[in-house]
Amino acid sequence: MVKIFSLSVVLAPPSGSCTVLSNATDLSSFSFYQRGSVGEFMTFLSRTVAERTPQAEQLAAVIITDQEYPVRPAFSLLTKILDDFTAKVPQSSFSNPSAISFSEINGYIQRYQDPRQADTIMKVQQELDETKIVLHKTIESVLERGEKLDNLVERSTALSAQSKMFYKTAKKQNSCCVIM
Repeated sequence: MVKIFSLSVVLAPPSGSCTVLSNATDLSSFSFYQRGSVGEFMTFLSRTVAERTPQAEQLAAVIITDQEYPVRPAFSLLTKILDDFTAKVPQSSFSNPSAISFSEINGYIQRYQDPRQADTIMKVQQELDETKIVLHKTIESVLERGEKLDNLVERSTALSAQSKMFYKTAKKQNSCCVIM
């Protein structure tokens, strides 16, 4: 089952420690007693990844998923989050992270649990796969229908030959008698 556990927008200055500006988690797959420590670990991991990854800008987006989540939708989701965050949150508010309100991140984590929503190429690929299955079934039924038609043609030919023989036999039988 593909799953996104955490999405974070992190302020990563060139020197110093990173600060999580906005964060959303989905810890429903963990037990109630594990959720607190798992959430803290994901926040720690997000900050550590942002600190150790060189970036051109001060902002970084971090996603934590299971192994089955595809890479391309994850990167497109991260790009979309950073674009929306920079458009809605002024850079002057980065100095006070508690005042930042970016509630859209919660919608992203819910909406993009299905990677086909994040990646239109995956969505089109799935539609193509479904269409291919339908076409294969249609071709199989056409071939079966063709075999049935061939069978009907053979039966029709045999029936035609039998009716000709019946006609000839009936004609011979009737030639000896006179119908009044």
